[in-house]
Amino acid sequence: MFLELKTQAALILKDAIKSAGFEIEDSELYFETSPHADLASRAAFKLASLARKNPKELASLIASKIEIPDGSYVGEVKAVGPYINFWASRCYLEGTVKAVREEQEKFGCGAPKDKILLEHTSANPNGPLHVGHIRNSIIGDTLARILKRAGYDVEVQYYVNDMGRQIAVVSWACERFELDLSKKSDSAIAEVYIKANAALEERPESVEYIDSLMEKVEAGDVETIESFDKAVSLSVAGIKETLLRLNVSHDKFVKESTFLKSGAVHDIVERIKATGRTDIDKGALVVDLSDYGFEKTLVIQRSNGTSLYTTRDLAYHEWKATQADRVIDVFGADHKLISGQLRATLNSIGIQEPEVVIFEFVSLPEGSMSTRRGQFISADDLFDKVTTEAFEQVESRRPDTSEEFKREVAEMVGMGAVRYDIVRVSPEKSTVFNWKEAMDFEKQGAPYIQYSHARACSILEKAKEEVAWAPNAEIDSSLLVEDSEIALIKKMALFDSIIDNCARELKPHTLAIYARELADAFNQFYRFVPVIAAEDEQVRAARLALADCARIVIANALDTLGIGAPESM
Repeated sequence: MFLELKTQAALILKDAIKSAGFEIEDSELYFETSPHADLASRAAFKLASLARKNPKELASLIASKIEIPDGSYVGEVKAVGPYINFWASRCYLEGTVKAVREEQEKFGCGAPKDKILLEHTSANPNGPLHVGHIRNSIIGDTLARILKRAGYDVEVQYYVNDMGRQIAVVSWACERFELDLSKKSDSAIAEVYIKANAALEERPESVEYIDSLMEKVEAGDVETIESFDKAVSLSVAGIKETLLRLNVSHDKFVKESTFLKSGAVHDIVERIKATGRTDIDKGALVVDLSDYGFEKTLVIQRSNGTSLYTTRDLAYHEWKATQADRVIDVFGADHKLISGQLRATLNSIGIQEPEVVIFEFVSLPEGSMSTRRGQFISADDLFDKVTTEAFEQVESRRPDTSEEFKREVAEMVGMGAVRYDIVRVSPEKSTVFNWKEAMDFEKQGAPYIQYSHARACSILEKAKEEVAWAPNAEIDSSLLVEDSEIALIKKMALFDSIIDNCARELKPHTLAIYARELADAFNQFYRFVPVIAAEDEQVRAARLALADCARIVIANALDTLGIGAPESM
């Protein structure tokens, strides 16, 4: 709804500017949200620099030329100093309520757009996901959900490292140590992987054997490939379980060995050589990207002729570029250099570059993590901890409910707390995940938003019993005139704009902030006006419909964040 308000405001403003004797491009209208109006334009500043006039006088002149057509979402336009401020009409408010009631879960969805291939997580299959990995998963999954709601056709992929050095160590570990398959499969792999790394430190001569395994895989040795595949499959199976619990799913798991077997790796190396950028450095084939601003060369082939993860990643990205209109990668800050080199190399041979979302690391109060050294807290352990805490809170608040209800809500609340607390921070900022704070209902995190949804559901169920409220009955939304009612409607109307903005900027934290503000607007509405207790029957029906609208939009926001919306807590 807000996007349409902005579109209508732009047309009205451009016509007024033309009537005032000026011309301006859409990009120069400079619309922004304002605490003093629903929308504000800084166009007078731009025109002032061109016409060499006072921006305040120009704003007044333009405002005097404003003509608002009947039925417009724009209700009033005024010049306030050098700004041209717009306020929404009753048509906008009532149209928002009508749209939410009609569109339900589709409210906030954009028109169909291009296909996007989005890669996220892609953690090495040498053990379970830990807290350091799940920021990638949560940012990536939330972006995919946002882009889908914005109208894009999104395919989500996990790039499986099934042939690098770490996987060679995993394969060797599975041969050398017994796997405890009574444990979750990725945890069993981590256990032997940690032992193997300790053994390699004691016996450095075994490193040569690891190198030989990598050479055998590249040469197509069937027995070694099967050994690698078995270890990787065990680890990936466990990773999938963890992701599923986090409400994260991928459409495809693509193995990097695919591009070696197909010859794509060999082909892309030859094309890079043909650019004249390559050189031999200590026996390795390197790419000179100095004209792209990189002092460090990129190694694409070892001295023994084997490829690197980066080489295979280049081939993977060439394939991805043929599968979609846009390619998006979600990488940790440690990939900042390599992702830049990858983009430059692809550009140098005429291949579409991916858009890259770089995120800083998440840690626990205990510190940083390393799978190789065995210094990590697995995501599974964290999930168990937060759901146990959530169960205790549900039990204390709802002791009369069934065990099944408590466990279902605890899982929804616990996992919601993890997802929200991680995604609410802008990707470029590092963060420390404190599970106790994330679970605090008073902190306005996921439990607060989920509780707001449950409260709306409770109000509506109570209304059905006490006043025979009918959800689909006609209402008179013109009766919604209180400040808290208008504020809630305007906050709901912003949903499509928030989705559009997040999709364009690839920053999901904006949606997390919006969801909290929406829940707050609903709670303020319920606090300041009687709903079920409203004396006038028509006013009561309108307010119940507004509560239902809030329930719908909060649920839509939570769903887009990958967080469950419990009907009772």
